[in-house]
Amino acid sequence: MDQEEAPARPGSERADAVTLRPFDLADVDAMMSWASDPVVTAFMTWDAYTSREALLAFMRDAVLPHPWFRAVCLGGGGEGSRPVPVGAVSVTPTDDRCRAELGVVLARAHWGKGVAAAALKRTVAAAFGDLEGVERVEALVDVDNAASQRALEKAGFQREAVLRSYCVVKGRIRDMVIYSFISTDPLVE
Repeated sequence: MDQEEAPARPGSERADAVTLRPFDLADVDAMMSWASDPVVTAFMTWDAYTSREALLAFMRDAVLPHPWFRAVCLGGGGEGSRPVPVGAVSVTPTDDRCRAELGVVLARAHWGKGVAAAALKRTVAAAFGDLEGVERVEALVDVDNAASQRALEKAGFQREAVLRSYCVVKGRIRDMVIYSFISTDPLVE
């Protein structure tokens, strides 16, 4: 998991208003609003997008053909319209067909409101049924990203270990925390 979530604030958004849906190219402007934010992408392995064209190419070449990449949306967006994405979540199968990797990013305005945890709960509820053979979903979180660790735990993921000097993120060797959710784990309400 790549996204930080700040502490919760009173009067926050309702977690039950969080929905997931496939992306389409019309979502590029909504996605640009958070994919171009260097604070949002601070823990990401990729840099903030600086051009709409580059993000559109990424959506066309990577997001749309991905087996499980969803827009994280809030509310209904009004009569007849699709809800606007405030983030994204992906579950990517690995070479080990029973295992998949989780990624999530969320616009700063929605940090600390339970949106990430709600999206993660909906993700594990759907992904096991959608991705044949997947029995384990793993999330890697930067050891310094405590808020994302809390969101994973609230969604029912189990902390397994700290992987020391695991990967290079933006030129720095980073320790990562690994979390997992197994298909037989109880879904958190």
